[in-house]
Amino acid sequence: MSNREKRRRVAGLCLVALILALCGTPQFRASVSVPDRVRLPQGQVQDFAFRLPFHVTVRTESDGALSLNGERLGSRGRGAHLTAPLSIAALQTGHHTLDLKLFGLIPFRKMTVDVTPPIKVVPGGHSIGVLLRSKGVIVVGYAGIRGQDGTLTHPGRDSGIELGDSIIKIAGQEVTSEDQAARLFEEAGRAGTGTSVTLKRKGKIVEKTITPVREKESGRFRVGLFIRDGAAGVGTLSFYEPSSGRYGALGHVIADAETSQPIDVRDGHIVEAVVTAVQKGRKGSPGEKMATFKNEDNWLGTIEKNSRFGIFGAMHAPLVNPFFREPVPAALAGQVKEGPAEIYTVVEGQKMERFQIEIVRLMRHPTSDGKNMIVRITDPRLLSKTGGIVQGMSGSPIMQDGKMVGAVTHVFVNDPTRGYGALIEWMLQEAGVLAPARGAGLRERSPGGVLARMGREVPPCLCYRRSERRIRWK
Repeated sequence: MSNREKRRRVAGLCLVALILALCGTPQFRASVSVPDRVRLPQGQVQDFAFRLPFHVTVRTESDGALSLNGERLGSRGRGAHLTAPLSIAALQTGHHTLDLKLFGLIPFRKMTVDVTPPIKVVPGGHSIGVLLRSKGVIVVGYAGIRGQDGTLTHPGRDSGIELGDSIIKIAGQEVTSEDQAARLFEEAGRAGTGTSVTLKRKGKIVEKTITPVREKESGRFRVGLFIRDGAAGVGTLSFYEPSSGRYGALGHVIADAETSQPIDVRDGHIVEAVVTAVQKGRKGSPGEKMATFKNEDNWLGTIEKNSRFGIFGAMHAPLVNPFFREPVPAALAGQVKEGPAEIYTVVEGQKMERFQIEIVRLMRHPTSDGKNMIVRITDPRLLSKTGGIVQGMSGSPIMQDGKMVGAVTHVFVNDPTRGYGALIEWMLQEAGVLAPARGAGLRERSPGGVLARMGREVPPCLCYRRSERRIRWK
């Protein structure tokens, strides 16, 4: 190798080392963390911290729609130094692009600011009972059928039906309940032929054929499947949006207890719930609220959607919160920050209380599992009563600086003082109150990182004991 080649190799290695060193600096991490697209309510201001020792010129083609550090922006642009945060104010609704150039010449960054009308909500915190029915019936287990000749068979399992499948049609008829499914299988068995079964499996339609077997003991035709047509439980209401009458609750998806598959909701409703006792959480064993439905016939609202950010529907009457006489602003993702915050929840009867927490870490993009932040309970009163986050707190609203920023969703099993939360921006989007942001795709990685590996986490929903059957939601 010639001396020239050696010098080039050494120079290349030095350049790589320099780049790696720069990538590890707080300034680089701060610059990378600034999103390319943000959503901002009209009239609100957001700071973007790059922490770089450079001068930039900021331009936009939307004259007068945005301002930079208190001065309106236009195509001519305005200068700013990146050592201080760029303070962007949303003046007009619409989609606006910011073009940042170093020293006014070198393209550095393009940012899109989606300015939306301001949204105000009434925070929740109320304990609610949830009753829902699934589309079709959910397969939750197998059972062997002993036929007339004494042979043990498994017609359901052997036909290719899997746990978590939803049976939506039998012999071409839509299935709406457990009793109807049993009746249709009985009719098919008496006809002496196999029957078609239409299944929904992980969002796809699957067709199977099953032949019911006459059970020796009962004389009835059975297929050897345990099925369920709904779920019931207790959680917490998150918010109510007055202009649309829409609400959001729980902050996480309701899934079947045995199969962990999300329930495809046909219909349902929410009712008032009363907390009768609290089982305190401890490491390795999350606590829970014990509660009952106050009046199943007095519906508070409908359930129309079950998604990764909770359940959503329409309220039958405006929501009243004793802590908030007027609706409060809903913070969008970029306005939430790490630091002190508050949650509102019920730990006794129907009395709502306020407790202190800390937002430990943020993931502002919508994730596939709905987890946008890690929170920690800091209030001595709540720690004394519950040990931290317990089942039944899912949906408890999180407030920060007079704005609603999200809702509690999960608890870490190995550390009940910590858990996950969902941002209200994505809950409002799921509720149909806020239009989807342009180009905002799902992120598959949750914000846990090293913290999430501390242990398994579970949704802090509450089990509701009904007819001596214990039902857990995800």
